[in-house]
Amino acid sequence: MNRREFLKTSLFTTIGAVVLSACNHIAIRTKDFIDKVSTKKYKNLDISVIGFGAMRLPQKDGEPDIEKTQEMVDYAMEHGINYYDTAWFYHGGKSELAVGEVMKKYPRNSYYLADKMPLRILKDKSEVIPTFEEQLKKCRTDYFDFYLAHNINKNEWKTLKECNVYEQLLEKKQEGKIKYLGFSIHDTPELLEEVVNTYKWDFVQLPINPIDWKTLDAKRQYEIATKAGLPVVVMNPLKGGQLSTLSEKAVDILKNENPDVSPSSWSLRYSASLPNVFVVLSGMTEMEHVTDNVKTFTDFKPLTEKEQSVLEKAIAVYNSSGAISCTYCQYCTGCPVGIDIPKNFLMYNQYKATDRKDRFTLAYESIKEENRADKCINCGICKTKCPQKLDIPNLLKDVADLYKELKQ
Repeated sequence: MNRREFLKTSLFTTIGAVVLSACNHIAIRTKDFIDKVSTKKYKNLDISVIGFGAMRLPQKDGEPDIEKTQEMVDYAMEHGINYYDTAWFYHGGKSELAVGEVMKKYPRNSYYLADKMPLRILKDKSEVIPTFEEQLKKCRTDYFDFYLAHNINKNEWKTLKECNVYEQLLEKKQEGKIKYLGFSIHDTPELLEEVVNTYKWDFVQLPINPIDWKTLDAKRQYEIATKAGLPVVVMNPLKGGQLSTLSEKAVDILKNENPDVSPSSWSLRYSASLPNVFVVLSGMTEMEHVTDNVKTFTDFKPLTEKEQSVLEKAIAVYNSSGAISCTYCQYCTGCPVGIDIPKNFLMYNQYKATDRKDRFTLAYESIKEENRADKCINCGICKTKCPQKLDIPNLLKDVADLYKELKQ
């Protein structure tokens, strides 16, 4: 090779290296610019302000749709959502399995996993540890970052104490299988105070949203937790989806203020704006739920006073519609005569939001006769299961009466 050929080869090699370096740099910069959701501090951890709730996963043939769930989780992880919440009862016992399946591809230290002790199924204290160990296997993990005594109410509080649940879970915490121990509760402020004062907890999970803040005294419960020094995880921020599908008049109020954000975004920001809240759980069923949540919590900013006022006005309009305060949590399922309570309430609330009489009657008639509201025998079993303390038999009568009225 002569001098001229050598110089030519060296020049092209250098240019190629520069171009390749520039391309790599651009690729890295593009990756760096993927929107990441904001975080809040829990002790020394950076927790995404929005958490992925696995209570309402997409379904296929009556079971969690793993393929769709995987796509949603992949998008969530890519955009910085790092808190994942499941429970024994979700999806009829299949949620923990689904979470274990979709999270197995990720390093265990790249996300935080929350699960819960199902107090309702415990018969004696010998069942606590085997239940816990089974949950670890279902989730394919060696430990839970956050673990809760699930859904404490008067009955479950008694079970927790009689079965030495706290003491046994504390041992698991000392073994490193639980990093932080807390509880969730759907009950009165008085019971919350008793639970807070009886044991030493690391955090608490509370239902907080713009409707329950006043009607179910969520404000007082938040204040009790804050006074006790317990950071708060928020559940039911959209009240089972009601705050995603507000009445048309309520939605118009929000859209007039900001046409670029969803009704869900308003209520999620409402809960996340509270200083003592470190993560807000959103039950995600569709990819659009994930993308909207990422949009809401990228560069998250608390609601301003003006936005608070606008949201309160919209909620007042929605409350006046007469919708049933159901979160569609499915805890009332298992009706002895087969009534699909959540479905009946969902149709009723959709009618209250839209005033579409024809749509309600068609939807009601699409339900099998044995699953309809008019088949209620007023046994009251469902009332004992409802976290919202709804008078379900009387509300089912309202649904059935509405159908009769509209048909006439």
